[in-house]
Amino acid sequence: MRSFDDLVGEAEAADVTGWGFGWLDGRATEERPPWGYSRILAARLATARAALDIDTGGGEVLAQAPTLPARMCVTEAWPPNATRAREALAPRDVEVYETDDGAGLPFPGESFDLVTSRHPVRPGWEEIHRVLVPGGSYLAQHVGPSSAFELTEFFRGPLPGHGHGRDPRHEAAAAEKAGLTVTDLRTARCRMEFFDIGAVVWILRKCVWWVPDFSVDRYHDKLLELDSRIRTEGAFVAHSTRHLIEAQR
Repeated sequence: MRSFDDLVGEAEAADVTGWGFGWLDGRATEERPPWGYSRILAARLATARAALDIDTGGGEVLAQAPTLPARMCVTEAWPPNATRAREALAPRDVEVYETDDGAGLPFPGESFDLVTSRHPVRPGWEEIHRVLVPGGSYLAQHVGPSSAFELTEFFRGPLPGHGHGRDPRHEAAAAEKAGLTVTDLRTARCRMEFFDIGAVVWILRKCVWWVPDFSVDRYHDKLLELDSRIRTEGAFVAHSTRHLIEAQR
């Protein structure tokens, strides 16, 4: 394996915009949930008339769908991601809306028969209900509670009571409270493996909420410790949690 400094330097210089994870190929793995979100999404988009994808990132997931509705809109709050989404999706006539995080959706009520999202920052259930037509559906894969918490606690120490947000039962209850009817809710716990310290640095730069104050200088000693552990054990193992949720207006 290459030296600590080489791996870390490469990861610090790498691009982390967009919502693709191809940089980790061969350096980290994550088990996928059993339901196959991209496959389900593609099937639903093929039969929709007008659809909205919330927090689309760089449009990577949506771009995989072979067929899009006559009207396809996406929202994204982070400007670098919104730029990438325009580049990826504009050739397919997708409307890209750059939004403020936490703001309402910039559409009239009853605009879409399908609203989707893969890993939304926080689902705004009232707004989702508002923009769906009666009988319309919300289909999404959400990040679950304590996702990748083994890695978070390695750097930050024990965090009792933290990381337990995003509970699928609580999200389902919030959706119901907003007037939606939850028709499907499935959960999965998926194994993650990091095979070199560069993969860890890159993912912490991308998923900034895992260790909010992360920098290589601030956590240099912990990174050295983790690098030694990976070299000895072959990988650092953590677990992600995901849930598939579908709700209808």
